[in-house]
Amino acid sequence: MLQHYIETFSTLGDFIDQFLIGVPSEDKHLEEINADHFEAFEALIKKVSDYNPWFTEESVIEALRGIRLMLHKETLEKWLSDYPLLNQEKERSKDIGVVMAGNIPLVGFHDLLCVLLSGNRLIAKPSSKDEHLIKALAEVLISIQSSLSDKIIFVENYLKDIDAIIATGSNNTSRHFNYYFRNIPKIIRKNRNSIAVLTGSETDAQIAKLGIDIFSFYGLGCRNVTKLYLPENFDLTRIMRIYESYGHMYDHYKYANNIEYHRAIYLMNNISFLDNGSLLLKEDTGLSSPVGVVYYEKYSEIEDIKRTIVENRDLLQCIVSIEEMADVTTAPGDTQKPLPWDYADGIDTLKFLTEI
Repeated sequence: MLQHYIETFSTLGDFIDQFLIGVPSEDKHLEEINADHFEAFEALIKKVSDYNPWFTEESVIEALRGIRLMLHKETLEKWLSDYPLLNQEKERSKDIGVVMAGNIPLVGFHDLLCVLLSGNRLIAKPSSKDEHLIKALAEVLISIQSSLSDKIIFVENYLKDIDAIIATGSNNTSRHFNYYFRNIPKIIRKNRNSIAVLTGSETDAQIAKLGIDIFSFYGLGCRNVTKLYLPENFDLTRIMRIYESYGHMYDHYKYANNIEYHRAIYLMNNISFLDNGSLLLKEDTGLSSPVGVVYYEKYSEIEDIKRTIVENRDLLQCIVSIEEMADVTTAPGDTQKPLPWDYADGIDTLKFLTEI
């Protein structure tokens, strides 16, 4: 059964591949699936911004590219080989409730993947900000493997009569989730942010790659870098010069509105900041910066930053650096390329699902 699921998700990866290269495949195993879904999914990619203006075609393609990385057959087999319980027959599949976030396109896909691979049934409440894409991919999955029609259920209201819950939300909603689902096994995810620690040895190319971590999805994801730690003598204008290439970000009216609002606030309050038109860089001790703004702090000893990371580990999703900073350090440009074993909040979702 597990191998059957691997084949199913691998085929979904092949389906997604077509939209990354821009042309439909001529492979026979996609012929029937494409006849039912290719044109509709292609149209959805182009029009989903009508439902959520942040979900531009470019952002959706970026999200699909990340999902595709997870769905190579060899990658799935490598990942799942660490979970021998998956090969055991279950007495019954459990009903797993999943409350999905909607900050970036298809952010709930990994939870869907984990629930189905664990042999359980998905009872999902998608975010109103991202319900069309996840439902469309689910339809493709069911087209590939019809038995999944009984394994994927979407609901609009509160989840009830479930055996366990995986919920992603804000710090405020997490308290609600913890209380409401207090009597069942759960994973409750809160707000997290990602940071980058620069050593001063970075090349311009590496700083340019860091721009991917900052600007992808307009900075809305928990894997987006919102805070920079910089050596005391670091030239801030170097960053702003390199990121002038992101001037097109200002063409998005919601992103531009955020820039203009915070620029006005900072000017009225005589707050110092750097501005290259597409990004505001502001000195601040906070971790979570507004859209269009990145905070920075300067340090004299990098060991101090390593201690800060340890102290704030539960608030951080990704730590980006060319030097090892923590248990998991991500290279510049790679935060939006998580593999299936790169679990959100460092919580092993598949282990949780196999043990309930």
